[in-house]
Amino acid sequence: MQAARKLQLAVLALCVSATFPAFAKMQQRPVEWQLQGATYSGVLVYDDEGDARRPGVVMVPNWRGVNASAVAKAEQIAGDDYVVLVADVYGKNVRPQDNDAAAAASKPLREDRSLLRARAAAALEALKGQAGKAPLDATHIAAVGFCFGGTTVLEMARAGLPLAGVVSLHGGLSTPAPAVAGSGKVPMLVLNGAADRGISAEDIANFGAEMDAAKADWQFVNFSGAVHCFAESDANSPPGCVYDPRAAKRAWKMMDNFLEERLGD
Repeated sequence: MQAARKLQLAVLALCVSATFPAFAKMQQRPVEWQLQGATYSGVLVYDDEGDARRPGVVMVPNWRGVNASAVAKAEQIAGDDYVVLVADVYGKNVRPQDNDAAAAASKPLREDRSLLRARAAAALEALKGQAGKAPLDATHIAAVGFCFGGTTVLEMARAGLPLAGVVSLHGGLSTPAPAVAGSGKVPMLVLNGAADRGISAEDIANFGAEMDAAKADWQFVNFSGAVHCFAESDANSPPGCVYDPRAAKRAWKMMDNFLEERLGD
């Protein structure tokens, strides 16, 4: 009788496990790489449900670099669709804790775009190197960036890195190293706050002229009333860096659609 009862319980447990599969869990693990003798450390983020390979996204955070906020955004982008690397372009031991430190860390890269491009390219290669260690399809990779990260992914496009596309959210548009004529090979979606005091009408016009000369596939969207940082839900430094729920909702949807188009089969 007891043996029969145990058998019934075992069968019931099997049925329950088949009906209610184990919940998928978002994975976060550090990834390190080397460039010119320095160590860089990012965070790989992906949903661990199933082993099917999925496209990758290099996500370059705002000028605060790799931190909990950046990882949270990477989880939002990853969902169950992508393997995302939160890219480190400063170095393993450089983690700015305030805006002054972030300005100091980003200044050399803003002034030397070849250095910024090299570090972004190294992050891209680091993500590709995770194929086989994570459910990554390394042949389909895009890049997304917020603020300084948006500036960075536009430099990745200008450099002609092998990307399916880039999305810049409230990133800087100007560059001391514009794309050369006919070089535009990476599709771009640029999402900008129309009230961002850091982006001038001249910046916008020059960017369009630069990308047209490069024969690039580009789309520029201005969100009325939105200022810098509008797509980051934890931005709260008025008046210049403020989350805008209306613009953010639309921007994230546009980004999702763009990534689906560029990274889909």
